[in-house]
Amino acid sequence: MLTKGDDYPIHQTAEPIAYAGTDRNFYDRYFFNGYNPDGSVFFAAALGVYPLLNVMDAAFCIVVDGVQHNLHASRHLRMERMDTQVGPISVDVVVPLQQLRVRVDSAEHGIRADILFSGYAEALEEPRYTRRNGPRMFMDLTRLTQQGHYRGWIEVQGNRIVVDGMTGTRDRSWGVRPIGMADPQPMDPPNFAQFHWLWSPLHFDDCYVLYNLNADEHGEPWNVGAVIGRNGKHVEHLRNATSTLRISSGTRHADSASFQFVHRNGDATRIDLSVKWPFFMTGLGYFNPDWAHGLNKGPLAVGYDQIRTADIRTHLPPYSHIQAFVSATMTGPDGQVSQGFGVLEQLLIGPYSPLGMTGLLDPMP
Repeated sequence: MLTKGDDYPIHQTAEPIAYAGTDRNFYDRYFFNGYNPDGSVFFAAALGVYPLLNVMDAAFCIVVDGVQHNLHASRHLRMERMDTQVGPISVDVVVPLQQLRVRVDSAEHGIRADILFSGYAEALEEPRYTRRNGPRMFMDLTRLTQQGHYRGWIEVQGNRIVVDGMTGTRDRSWGVRPIGMADPQPMDPPNFAQFHWLWSPLHFDDCYVLYNLNADEHGEPWNVGAVIGRNGKHVEHLRNATSTLRISSGTRHADSASFQFVHRNGDATRIDLSVKWPFFMTGLGYFNPDWAHGLNKGPLAVGYDQIRTADIRTHLPPYSHIQAFVSATMTGPDGQVSQGFGVLEQLLIGPYSPLGMTGLLDPMP
């Protein structure tokens, strides 16, 4: 099965590009978010390819005046991975590892956009995510992350928003993680009994920060990484990076957090985050019962829904997974203080002893 990708020198095996190993959970995905420094406008986009399910899907979300507008699309892949358009949503690589373009045109749902992401920092490879449950591979993936600026526009129900100068993050990840329909024969232990996940891209005037954490039920990290980048070039990777959360009562969502990064010389940098409001990742398909990643919804399906963010008072699915817009205060080893902003992504499932969580979804008292 030859496809457009076979004309590019990107093969990793003797197979055509259409064939991506043997694990049906293999995926390849684009993600973008962008926002004003005050968080008054927030948007996100994603496009996923699932070669062994023969499905491609995409989503575009924008939060304005407390309303999260979610546009969803899904189609049959037809084994052609180079056509990165799903109905009204498309993603194009303009300059690899530097510029990407997202376009949306859904007159039916009143959402249109043409935005260009340009990296102000280099694309960074995060530590590889590998996790097994018993004999099965639960996650095995690589992700690159890049900080950048946007230009262009978004229209929502006739209101045009210029995004020139807005800041955000984009990532690319590929590998294995649970997608599509659940396995009809569950594992023992189950595949999703515990998952503690934090991911935080932050922007400051003179630097940027990236932090990620996966930890087990005892609080022991199985994937952790932190980066401080300055002037878009000098990048410091810090393996000694820890975080603490203050979880709101009755939820599993943090209202504040702190990171501590220890440099090679023993000095420490502290970053304190204050959560302003949540963006609900269900708009991009996470925990979404109707638009979960990789579902076969036929040759082409398009849908729309909206969320009034202030009305959501639960941490239960489909609202478990969030990206919270945050303000950030960084205190360097010399005591110098910098103010910034960004995102704290959170997904806290199952027991986690450092926070006293014992059940699958029990809230903080």
